Amino acid sequence: MSGQPGDDKSWDEVLAHRPPDVRSPVRERFESAGVAPGQVRAALADGGDALFAALSGRGDWAEPFGGALAVALLAAEVGALAAHLTSRGSAIRAAAVEALLDEFSAVTVAGRLGVSRQKVYDIARPSNGSFITRAPWRAAE
Repeated sequence: MSGQPGDDKSWDEVLAHRPPDVRSPVRERFESAGVAPGQVRAALADGGDALFAALSGRGDWAEPFGGALAVALLAAEVGALAAHLTSRGSAIRAAAVEALLDEFSAVTVAGRLGVSRQKVYDIARPSNGSFITRAPWRAAE
């Protein structure tokens, strides 16, 4: 993996949390702003910590990242990953609640989860999403 702009394999890996049909436009926005896959990977790996730490009253705080446009795109990608992981967590919870409903009443499950009976049915709705198998900050096993 070269990590050079235009390297689709590298972009597909770093944007794995994005649906395949939107990766190309996202990649194009990053490339047009001069952002390389490695920069995106770093922002995702630290959850945007470096971006947040750089935020200050100085007018040039965004320059080390490639400027304000690059920072805006990187921060948006951290948000996209967070949304993906939230959806993935919800899908896991839905499957677990659905399994609980096979053994227990909705009232019992609701009491154990601290939610209303109706919320149990909302939670148990299955998700048909496609999710990444590993968070980007975890090393490959």
